[in-house]
Amino acid sequence: MAETLQLEIISPSGVVFTGDVTHVQAPGQTGYFGVLPNHTPMISALTIGRITAESANGETLFATSGGVAEVHGDKVVILAETAEEKSKIDLSRAQEAQKRAETRLDRQEDGTDFDRARLALMRAINRMSIVNG
Repeated sequence: MAETLQLEIISPSGVVFTGDVTHVQAPGQTGYFGVLPNHTPMISALTIGRITAESANGETLFATSGGVAEVHGDKVVILAETAEEKSKIDLSRAQEAQKRAETRLDRQEDGTDFDRARLALMRAINRMSIVNG
């Protein structure tokens, strides 16, 4: 049996995932990073992107909007702002969010929070890219 590490993904809404995996990949602030069993301890801020959890059962994908990852021993804990497993992402909702964000950015009206609209657009595109492969 391959060596494993324990992965926990927790968001404000509760535990999103817990289980043994052989590899984790997450979106760090300076780029994606991977964690294998016996990894050096580390802490990393996360950004909008994809969390990939590989196990004997295959690959499980999650959309995240950021957070923090801590690696210690053979355990990875991800405290995510949001985390959605691929099968639970509502594609039509993500498409609607993309349209709303693009509309806000295109109008360029006074009082529009452009940073918030850009982040909403990035989150929607991330969720759609995970669903669509």
